[in-house]
Amino acid sequence: MSYPIFSLRDINFVYPGGNEVLKGVNFDLHSGEKVALTGHNGSGKTTMLHIIMGLLKPTSGQVLFKDREMKTEKDFRELRKGVGLLFQQADDQLFCPTVIEDVAFGPLNLGKNPDEAREIAKYVLCLLGLSGYEERVAYRLSGGEKKLVSLATVLAMQPEALVLDEPTNDLDPSMRDRLADILCSLDVAMLVVSHDLNFLKKVTSLEYSCHDGAVLKEASVFSKDKSYMNCKV
Repeated sequence: MSYPIFSLRDINFVYPGGNEVLKGVNFDLHSGEKVALTGHNGSGKTTMLHIIMGLLKPTSGQVLFKDREMKTEKDFRELRKGVGLLFQQADDQLFCPTVIEDVAFGPLNLGKNPDEAREIAKYVLCLLGLSGYEERVAYRLSGGEKKLVSLATVLAMQPEALVLDEPTNDLDPSMRDRLADILCSLDVAMLVVSHDLNFLKKVTSLEYSCHDGAVLKEASVFSKDKSYMNCKV
């Protein structure tokens, strides 16, 4: 039987102070799906991504990876091998002195030896048009370059799915187009949070919206005349 890569089941989340941002959320991401997640600021989009990755614990409900419930940090470490998160801010993702060290960090954690990890990192940098960046100092890169290097750190893990939080933040139009072309060329499932509808139209084919604590599926993708149904899957 083919299971979703990851699922949320009846997820509720309340921040300290009583701010309830997610109410009974159900969501699946299947292999090959390219899904946009839209909604106004504060609607719970980033909270949902962080719950998927085990960075936040839901008040109630279940996170599943290939139909197995994720309960412990050890469980979520297994999920993170198959699901790569691109943070909203690239500086939250880059922490090594050089680009090659940042990109090789993930493969090393997966058990690759240093030579293997370096070759994987070089291959991914080449894939993203970043050959020659290996010894660059990450914090001195431009915002767009940091975003691509952050994506490289995720792709080096060879994930089955990508979870991208506002990937076009701080990017100029040419860099947004370049990132869209890269994402369209990848054969991985994606859940993309963004306010950039033109970007989402290029890289995704399904739209869900965070609205009043629920995750709602658009009856028509990116339709101006929006009709919703509760996403119970």
